[in-house]
Amino acid sequence: MGLQHAAIGIDVGGTGIKGAAIDVTTGEKISTRHKVATPAGGAPADIAREVGSMAAAIRAELAAVGFDSSANLPVGVTLPGVVRDGVMRTAANIDLSWIGTDAHALLSAAVAAPCTVVNDADAAGIAEVAFGEVSGLPGVTLVLTFGTGIGSALVADGVLVPNFELGHLELDGFTSIERHTAAKVIEREGITLDEWASRVSRYIGYLEKILNPDRFVLGGSISKASDSFLPFAGVTVPVVPARLRNNAGIIGAARLAAEAIDPESSNSAP
Repeated sequence: MGLQHAAIGIDVGGTGIKGAAIDVTTGEKISTRHKVATPAGGAPADIAREVGSMAAAIRAELAAVGFDSSANLPVGVTLPGVVRDGVMRTAANIDLSWIGTDAHALLSAAVAAPCTVVNDADAAGIAEVAFGEVSGLPGVTLVLTFGTGIGSALVADGVLVPNFELGHLELDGFTSIERHTAAKVIEREGITLDEWASRVSRYIGYLEKILNPDRFVLGGSISKASDSFLPFAGVTVPVVPARLRNNAGIIGAARLAAEAIDPESSNSAP
């Protein structure tokens, strides 16, 4: 069996690393979902070792069930920080020694193949626009992921605007608004879901005012409770919960890796 429209996506977070082989035309997994803990400290060499091991395990799984050419699959890896020309410019919830690291070179060596490295929120945004609730809709979509921090991705008519770091905006006296509105503050400050939603309503209303997107997609594990807090007061454009949730980074990384090799790969019929 062939893997013409497949790629491996690996999503690196501050606490876990997860990955799978993905059919980039459908967004469906064609391997099991692999997951390991992020090495303590999150140093580049330690994360690269785990990423390399995971890519090898996914390839071995595919080969064992009869998929040929699994060794040649494109690999995409997300990292929690700004990535420019393959080099990390910021780092969140991983070791600060990532800043200035050539992540493309490091991870390509680890997976023994050219590796596409992308900001984690950007990968999630691409996946949601391609396969989520807003798939096929024209215009500007702003995807926001709420967790330990806030990730953001802006996609205009299917084209990603990379490294759109809106969680670090200064607003209402907060030098980084994610310290006030990330989902983690519910636990950290002991506030209610309604209190959190009021903060997020203010934040998203501000983003609507300055960016005028056609819609927002709200991701992160808290999106599972969206029936309890949507719609947001004062926000006039649609706000919809993410569909892909914790798989979005994997799917988006795989899709971007495939497109880096062949821009038409994700649009081709299987």
